[in-house]
Parts: sequence; structure tokens; C-alpha cells
Amino acid sequence: MPKLKKTEPDSQDKADDASNDGKTRYAAPALDKGLDILELLSRAEQMLTLNQISKQLGRSVNEIFRMVVTLEQRGYLIADNDQYRLSLKLFELAHHHEPIRSLVSTALPHMRELANRTMQSTHLTVYEAGRVIVVAQVDSPERWAFGLKVGALVSLTDTASGHVLLSFRDDAERGRMLAAHVRLDGEQDVDHGQLLRQIAETRERGHSRMESRQIRGVVNLSYPVIGANNSMLAALNVPYIERIDKKINPSLDQVQDIVHEISVRLSALMGNSSFG
Repeated sequence: MPKLKKTEPDSQDKADDASNDGKTRYAAPALDKGLDILELLSRAEQMLTLNQISKQLGRSVNEIFRMVVTLEQRGYLIADNDQYRLSLKLFELAHHHEPIRSLVSTALPHMRELANRTMQSTHLTVYEAGRVIVVAQVDSPERWAFGLKVGALVSLTDTASGHVLLSFRDDAERGRMLAAHVRLDGEQDVDHGQLLRQIAETRERGHSRMESRQIRGVVNLSYPVIGANNSMLAALNVPYIERIDKKINPSLDQVQDIVHEISVRLSALMGNSSFG
């Protein structure tokens, strides 16, 4: 087997290696800097300048300048008046991942049926790195619709979809998910003991039905989509809004039955033969 040729690191990488004395011998300081920038901008509520990025990361502008330029050239960042934000490239890459692509392509026709039968919007969420992300969405056929955009991030601990995604896991995996929890802007404080009780109740019921803690007048319905080997794949959700005029739409209980029906069907299509 041929040996890999060793290349000399540049002066910046040597400096980085020196500053990371005691860390693993396989550390990649340059890669760390790039990932730090992406993670920082993923949490930022507005665009950031180079100076703001460097200050929040505790690095000099010179250290991060090349990284920011490279990330912009590769399409991961968008620049506007010397300020930077994330592009949608990471989201696009995630959707090229086969399990997500398969899940979404399977779910969308049934989500359209769900929206048409309930006259409500519906969305599909998955767990990712301490948060919940919307990977598919279908609007209500009504004149107006209330729904979450594809790519929107949702709280793990104070939403119906978060409770469902936490509930159908073993204790070890649930513990890792909660340890990785990332708070979102506006997220309410949740008592840990109360959260565990809510998770247990959700698992016992097989779904979550709760008033929204973000939008008044919305009741969130969420059911699990379970795959092969009882693996938790996603949560199928309807943010239910009630009409108060003369138009008669399916009631909350009727909508809940339909969401349950579609979630069982999706679970079977994703390889589960026992859920429901």
C-alpha cells in the first residue's frame, strides 16, 4: 500500500497547532475555524460584519478573513455591504441526504391529502443537532393559511413536535438530545421535571395535542412517523386554527383522527409494520 505524502502546514496552521497544544494530534484548526463561523451565523438573528464575527469567536480578523472569503466563494455565506449571513446551501445539502429525501418524497402526497381533508396546513419535522427543523410543508387550501416554512427551526422542549420527537426514543438517546438542546429566540423556560412528565404522557397517548406556546389561538397536533425497527423518523404536525364564521370545517377531534390515520400510513410506507 503506498504511503501518504506528508505536506507542510502553512504558517497560520502552525500557529493554530501551537495554540491547541494538548488537544488531539488529529485536530484540524482551520476546519474548526470554518465550522465555528457557520455555527455562529446559524444562531445569529441578523447579518454580522467581520469584526462582529471575530469578536464573538474570540479570534482576530486576520484569522477568520480567509475562511469567510472561502465560505462565501463556495456559496455557504452571502455577503451584503460587508455583512454576512448563511445561505441555504447547508439546507440543500441536507436534503440531498438520502434518508431525508426519501422521507419527504414519500410524505408529500399524503400531506397534500391531509391538508385537503382537514382544511388545515401541515408540516413534517425532524430532530437535528438540538433543534427541530421543518423539512416539508403543505398549505391549507383555504383562502388563508397558517403554517411553518420549510427550513424553519422549532424548539425541542416547548412544542408538540419536539415532545413527539423526544417521546419515541430510548432513555439514552433522549438524554443526548436534551443535552444538545439549543434554545431559540423567544423560547420559554421549561421545568425539567415537568418536561419529562409531558414526554411520558405523550408516549403513553401516542401523540401530542397542546395549545401553542408561541401563537395564541393555535392548537398543535403532532403524531410520530416510525420507520423500520421502530426507529423514530419524524413528526407529522397540524397547527389547527378554528374558523368562527358560517363555513363548517372538520372539528379539532376530526382533524386529529385524520392526522393519526396519515401518520400510521406513512409509518407503514417507511417500513414499520407494527405502529398504530
